Amino acid sequence: MVAGCLFCRIVSGDIPSRTIHEDDRVVAFEDTAPKAPTHVLIVPRKHIARLDEATAEDVTVLGEVALRAASIARERGLDDFRLVVNNGAGAGQSVFHLHFHLLGGRGFSWPPG
Repeated sequence: MVAGCLFCRIVSGDIPSRTIHEDDRVVAFEDTAPKAPTHVLIVPRKHIARLDEATAEDVTVLGEVALRAASIARERGLDDFRLVVNNGAGAGQSVFHLHFHLLGGRGFSWPPG
């Protein structure tokens, strides 16, 4: 856990969230400012600030995040969904604990913005 990290505090239970999944490596919870009918954040318990800081030892948890996103999408009846990770402030990352946005329940255009 990194002191002052919002998502580390959510993962540890110090800050309440609308958690929909947790296991020993991954936690998923509802976004507090949803951008779609389904907007779930999926985070590794391990603090990794940005995707470009992940290492070969993180490959398993990154795969688990993707599989969890697909599982949540299936549970919610989503055939189409978007999985987004922002890397750095210029890409829209505002919390520097690696997290993936699962978005669904509406149409999306490309490019996103």
